[in-house]
Amino acid sequence: MFIETLANLFSLEYLAVIAACTLYGTVVGAMPGLTATMAVALLVPFTYFMNPLMAISAIVATTSTAIFAGDIPGALMRIPGTPASAAYVEDAHRLSLAGRARSTLCVSLLAASIGGLVGVAILALIAPQLARVAMQFSSYETFWLACLGLSCAVMTSNADVAKSFASLFLGLFIASIGIDVAVGYPRFTFGNYELYDGISFIPAIIGLFALSEILRSARFGESGTRVTAKQERLPTALRETLATLRRYKRNVARSSVLGTLIGALPGAGADIAAWICYAVSRRFSRQPERYGQGHVEGIVDGGSANNAAIGGAWTPALVFGIPGDSVTAIAIGILLLNGLTPGPRIFTDSPELVHTLYGAFALTNLIMIPAGLLVILAASWLLRIPRRVLMPIVLLFSLVGAYAITNSAIAIWIVLALGVLGYAMEANGFPLAPAILGIVLGGIVEDNFMTSMLKAQGDLLAFFERPWAATLGTLTLLVWVLLVWRATRDTLRRRSPTPPKESSS
Repeated sequence: MFIETLANLFSLEYLAVIAACTLYGTVVGAMPGLTATMAVALLVPFTYFMNPLMAISAIVATTSTAIFAGDIPGALMRIPGTPASAAYVEDAHRLSLAGRARSTLCVSLLAASIGGLVGVAILALIAPQLARVAMQFSSYETFWLACLGLSCAVMTSNADVAKSFASLFLGLFIASIGIDVAVGYPRFTFGNYELYDGISFIPAIIGLFALSEILRSARFGESGTRVTAKQERLPTALRETLATLRRYKRNVARSSVLGTLIGALPGAGADIAAWICYAVSRRFSRQPERYGQGHVEGIVDGGSANNAAIGGAWTPALVFGIPGDSVTAIAIGILLLNGLTPGPRIFTDSPELVHTLYGAFALTNLIMIPAGLLVILAASWLLRIPRRVLMPIVLLFSLVGAYAITNSAIAIWIVLALGVLGYAMEANGFPLAPAILGIVLGGIVEDNFMTSMLKAQGDLLAFFERPWAATLGTLTLLVWVLLVWRATRDTLRRRSPTPPKESSS
């Protein structure tokens, strides 16, 4: 079976599909507003003309490369292509402003490739065992995991704890717009039925990051800070990248394994994995004060966790037919259309599918390196375009991407409103990252909290009765205590009078 799988993957037809989807995913992921989920959704009509093995290979190739490519607009224009890229967008952009855009993106590329290979290795070795752990997660554990992700966004922010919490609560408020999950009553919709489904996080990201950056560019013009076209040569960037990965090899290994484990939890995906691994990286770093100021260590951890989580998300999808994220949900639908039912019997009934999935993951993460280097070279040439020309093009792509998510003009208004809000927040020192994660995870937190409260009949102690729930709950509460202590310490420092300077006379 292994030899047959290799023969299929290295046939001219399969290689052509994987290479084409790798380039397609890289290009789509690099465009602001076009995400990995959208890239896979646009690919679905073409999979009808493929056999199931080739369709799965195409989805894997598209997903892996689109997740990495989300780092490209984040580094060059401070517009993260995916919510996961928002975890380390400040570090990536500041390094790019210092003339290290190519080396920064090469670090993201190679770290993502290594993380993806580690993820598929763990998936191949212990998929059933990971799935058993994932199946033990009920609404209690998922609630605490989402809360931990939200807490990590505040903990890794360089702004004041109070302002970081304010940004987070603003994001949670935006996530609460729509139908109440408990009573089915619309909230904050002002009678607009198009808001009943809530605020999609893609228009929210485009507004808070892309449009606010465009507004800032319009204010400062060509004199504002931007990534210069003069960047290091590619061989120099590759040498620096290899040295960086050797220096932080433990970070790569840690985040690859942790990202795979988090990705295996239903509903977690690369978003939570990147934020948690970034927070863990800062906690154990020798230079935590440099995070958010242009430190490559956080990019190594975040990039490794992103692609490792993709492999982990396939664990519950394969073993139990439960999608780990939105991409695997689309993949399960394609398998069902082809007469294949994901579940425990798929390892015995369709072993060729499982082996093809493993091989496609490994092959994609290798092909992604030359494809990513080509896109990095092409993207860096965009920096030569004057900002007065580039920014309207970015705005066009952003608005088209937002409209394509909902097929409704309300997405355009969301982008415009949140763009003005994001510009005002940054002008007053409020970080954007906690707000973004609040929008992404707000629905997960509310749904699982209400489900848990209904099951426990209002007993809050039920949130700590299960072993995994107690562990995650205790860890989350400890993070909250740490944040409160840090906020109190900073407040006391500001209030304490500064000692007078001694007179030189």
